[in-house]
Amino acid sequence: MIVKICGLRRADHASAAAAAGADWIGLVFAASKRQVSVAEASAIAMALREGVTPPPLLAGLFVNEAPATITAIAHAVGLDLIQLSGDEPVEYADALRLPVLKTIRLTGAPAEQAWIARARREQPEREAVSARTPPRVLLLVDAHVPGSYGGTGTPADWSRAAALAAQTPLILAGGLHPANVARAIATVRPIGVDVSSGVETDGVKDPARIEAFIAAVRSA
Repeated sequence: MIVKICGLRRADHASAAAAAGADWIGLVFAASKRQVSVAEASAIAMALREGVTPPPLLAGLFVNEAPATITAIAHAVGLDLIQLSGDEPVEYADALRLPVLKTIRLTGAPAEQAWIARARREQPEREAVSARTPPRVLLLVDAHVPGSYGGTGTPADWSRAAALAAQTPLILAGGLHPANVARAIATVRPIGVDVSSGVETDGVKDPARIEAFIAAVRSA
């Protein structure tokens, strides 16, 4: 079970997440209260690579950014994954050299269906997905909140996510926290989970909640 802790802004919080067993660390480059600069992201990356062996993979989250800009930031920071959380067309998968984690919200839109089809072609067997070697395209299911591209703390549609998870590997996000993540895993059966606001206290990442979240995932 892959665990991704997203929206980290401080090196000490990222190091705490890594020490607790996080597989992936998410850094938000899109406009958000959790947005980091390239310099801040680079400092986090350096702290992780100096403090943990092997370090968690770094995922950079972008919303409707040009592939050239994404590539430049990925190179500057040393990202391992690109998370696309906007309305990006499936052609981005070929424009970016790193593995792509594509956020979908189960709206049935043609662009989402194209990403689902691409993910199925890239990685049909859930048993073959590894945290250290992610597939070329992997889906992340989040809640559909009109006007928002994520980070709302709203639960995704677990029943629809479960139906998709039975067909192709996916990461589950949206409204997860230490008290409900085990039930979410049992219901949806994803290959991984993603959390941001669910491990915060007063809008700030809380190392104790991060540790509790990861412990709940491992026990599930």
